[in-house]
Amino acid sequence: QVQLVESGGGLVQAGGSLRLSCAASGSIFSINAMGWYRQAPGKQRELVASIMASGGSTNYADSVKGRFTISTNNAKNTVYLQMNSLKPEDTAVYYCNARYYVPYSGLRDYWGQGTQVTVSS
Repeated sequence: QVQLVESGGGLVQAGGSLRLSCAASGSIFSINAMGWYRQAPGKQRELVASIMASGGSTNYADSVKGRFTISTNNAKNTVYLQMNSLKPEDTAVYYCNARYYVPYSGLRDYWGQGTQVTVSS
């Protein structure tokens, strides 16, 4: 059973920084990719950043490019999101995602519980 545990959310003022962490455990299968999504009140959940386990290729939403950085540990089972120069529009619940490859099944997504990030003006 896969479990994703998130930490690092909180309340900060505009211009401040936070670092989110997410540790994945409980699977014998390999992780294909990890990422961060966010959902603001009344809005759709959107991809913030993702990183491939093989090669480390990253992808960012245009709104966070240059401000956020996604990374993983060497074992590729923990993902981080360094958030700098935070803006009020970054306020949302942030969800960790891990995508696993399961033989004879394919890719399966698992989600963290969500962590609140609030940026005051």
